Amino acid sequence: MLDLSGGAPLFTASDLRDGYLRADPGDPQAMLRAVLKARDLVGSFEKPRYIAFDASLCAHSRSNKVGCTRCLDLCPASAISPAGDHVAIDPNVCAGCGQCAAACPTGAASYAVPPEDFLMRKLRALLLAYREAGGERAVLLLHDEPHGAALIDALARFGDGLPAHVLPVAVNEVTQVGLESIAAAFAYGASAMRFLLRARPRHDVSGLQRTLALADPILLGLGFGPDRATTIETDDPEVLIAALRAIPSLPPAPRPASFRPVGGKRGVLRFAIGELHRAAPDPIDVIALPAGAPFGSVSVDAGGCTLCLSCVSACPTGALRDDPERPVLRFVEDACVQCGLCRSTCPENVITLEPRIDFRAATAPAKILKQEEPFCCIRCSKPFGVKSTIDRVVARLEGKHWMYPGASRRVDVIKMCDDCRVGFVAEEGFDPYGAEAPTVRTTDDYLREREALKNGGGDRN
Repeated sequence: MLDLSGGAPLFTASDLRDGYLRADPGDPQAMLRAVLKARDLVGSFEKPRYIAFDASLCAHSRSNKVGCTRCLDLCPASAISPAGDHVAIDPNVCAGCGQCAAACPTGAASYAVPPEDFLMRKLRALLLAYREAGGERAVLLLHDEPHGAALIDALARFGDGLPAHVLPVAVNEVTQVGLESIAAAFAYGASAMRFLLRARPRHDVSGLQRTLALADPILLGLGFGPDRATTIETDDPEVLIAALRAIPSLPPAPRPASFRPVGGKRGVLRFAIGELHRAAPDPIDVIALPAGAPFGSVSVDAGGCTLCLSCVSACPTGALRDDPERPVLRFVEDACVQCGLCRSTCPENVITLEPRIDFRAATAPAKILKQEEPFCCIRCSKPFGVKSTIDRVVARLEGKHWMYPGASRRVDVIKMCDDCRVGFVAEEGFDPYGAEAPTVRTTDDYLREREALKNGGGDRN
């Protein structure tokens, strides 16, 4: 579609729509470029599906309570929209920037051109081969194919080329690179990483900035130092080579890893982070992270928690768990993705999120956030609820509500389990509206009345 109207674009993020060309009719050069580009778009093609999406893993919403909105906040093409408990990604609109996949904490959205583990295997092969050849302090230069390749080619043709320790890595979009690839690169022995961006990016790169903001405190906390992974934003090869030469010579991990990444996004992310911790120069156990991190803890104000367990039913990853035998709320930090569904679902508003990474979480047992004594049924002694809650309800209703007068046995209903409650109400003949219920008539009652009428009628005859 060639739009020469000069008006507003027909689509949002029009510069990211494949097949949509737009030019100002008052600019002959721009019109000529658009027409020549349209001339080359002849025939049919299959649009790539950049993102693989698994709705069952999405942590966007539960029961009309919104949790994770990372992908919705980042998509520059407006290809993502809410669709009930999950989001929907329109593959015909998606421009393939990959920021949603890089930010997705559960792996529901993952990059498919190529997948995350493929890029990590590529980095592994590159860095292992560089080390075996005697290379030291490698700097990875990640770039997209049209922009970065042109700058590197210009340096090779008209200059001295890239420095020997700078290893270029071509990707479909620089913004597709997630925290798992950065962690793996430094675990494999990279000294620094640079992401080559256009001076005026085609789309918003805030997703990449968020990823680097997560990587920086992790690398800093593990002893690598600051500014190990940053961006270079330029369209000038001279500026690029000057920025690369200005990178300080920094030591890599003292114990480089050689693990093979296999699996989905969440699995390889956790594994890469763990390997980075083992290879780090000065590892510590807990590192605080900025808001939006895919790792963290949950804290509960035990005084305000009633153990309603609504947070357990809302948690999409099973990080919050209950116990069928007793009233208890448990937490598994390794499974938490900081989606916020527990916080938005909690009716008492006693849950807070603490973004951090605890390298001990993978082997740590479930932590008890709140537990109480169970209340046992006064009729069958079966535990069925939380003692403090039952006591509080009885104290508020007994003698203070028209359905529960002080001398009545009605309040005992609250102290019974489901089965005993039904039998007790039937035996006592309680009317839910306060009046005495009529006597229950059974088959035997009708048979006795029938015999009585039959005998009475014979005497009269």
